[in-house]
Amino acid sequence: MELRDAIEEYNKATEIFLAVAAKLTDVDLDMPQNDSWNARQVVHHVADSEAQSYARLRRLIAEPGTQIQGYDEAGWGENETLGYKVLPIEISLAVFSAVRASSLEILKRLAKEQLKNAGIHTESGEYTLETWLKTYINHPIEHAEQISSGLKD
Repeated sequence: MELRDAIEEYNKATEIFLAVAAKLTDVDLDMPQNDSWNARQVVHHVADSEAQSYARLRRLIAEPGTQIQGYDEAGWGENETLGYKVLPIEISLAVFSAVRASSLEILKRLAKEQLKNAGIHTESGEYTLETWLKTYINHPIEHAEQISSGLKD
């Protein structure tokens, strides 16, 4: 993995997700999807995932060997208190934007050797900074595509 290219991809992934989210109407947000979350739920999930990524990145850099905690994404999405089904998306989009911007600045400071820094993920075992980077390049793109495809039905 070429670090500079990966960092550019990370930034583009942020832009892609935000561009799709910016096009959502109130009707789009709650449009039912086939066996999947609606757009509102996806936006909240992506923000929460990024909040997790924020801590994971910093742990992998400052505390190699640390435990990387998984979480029950589906459970969070169904939890009434967390409000994935009803809360407005503006705050979640602000969280997503802020976390991605902050992490981007950290990524720009990485040395290529740091991509090998690893922790132990509670669900998937060894988890390197390179894995983190690939995951969080792809994650918002996959969910932008999920939202877009749901709107085309």
